[in-house]
Amino acid sequence: MFAVTVTFTLKPGLRGTFLPLMVENAALSLHDEPGCHQFDVCLGQDPDTVFLYEIYDDSAAFGAHLESTHFKSFDTAVAGMIAAKVVHQYAEVIR
Repeated sequence: MFAVTVTFTLKPGLRGTFLPLMVENAALSLHDEPGCHQFDVCLGQDPDTVFLYEIYDDSAAFGAHLESTHFKSFDTAVAGMIAAKVVHQYAEVIR
């Protein structure tokens, strides 16, 4: 399995606009991408921090997600809302 965590630091006051777009992207990923198994969104104590946790079959499945139409649309829609983004990728084999 391949896990990804992302910490988004949003520009002030945009969490209410950002979250519905992220939830829509998550729903489409889970529905349309056979290699996507989990997509969780968590809120930080700071109102401008959002955490994302994703699990995919492997790095190829994650790469396919980054090339999907819905992800590219999401990425374009939120580009102006994000002050900083930190991505961590973890490869782990579970048997």
